[in-house]
Amino acid sequence: AYPLLRAAYYQITMATAPDWYYKKPENVKHRMGAGGVVARIERAKPLIALIRDRGDHEYVLPKGGVEYGETVEQAAIREIEEEAGFRDLKLLGELGIGERLGGKKAVWQKTHYFLFLTDEVEGKPTDRRDWEVAWFHLQKLPELYWREQQEIIVNNVERIIRLVNSGG
Repeated sequence: AYPLLRAAYYQITMATAPDWYYKKPENVKHRMGAGGVVARIERAKPLIALIRDRGDHEYVLPKGGVEYGETVEQAAIREIEEEAGFRDLKLLGELGIGERLGGKKAVWQKTHYFLFLTDEVEGKPTDRRDWEVAWFHLQKLPELYWREQQEIIVNNVERIIRLVNSGG
């Protein structure tokens, strides 16, 4: 139903993470992560929240490490609150797992991604980094810096639309 979104994904040429982030080294430590696709409805269309460091060009999904005693769902909610500032979240489902080297290249990160619905429009991130939040229509998403995040959205686009429009 959305072949143009898939086709557009492969034609975009913005900055993305280098391929070596996706080659798993031997004997690397593992880290469990969690994050989410946060959606809201505007004029009967789903919008997706993306974040980036203020002044940066590359967008990402909010995500981070699972802390001791947390479930992956709890970690995803905490990371979304810290990085995107959304607190009123309804879990709609799991979207999949992305794997790559962590940003500091010392760990292999396996991140569980979930779909959340919110009525909030403006997030107030609590993280020390200066995050900026922007909303995008699914058909007009910019290319994300992390390839596995782009693939999570592209591979689940019909499901995202169905779940968001039905409210779960």
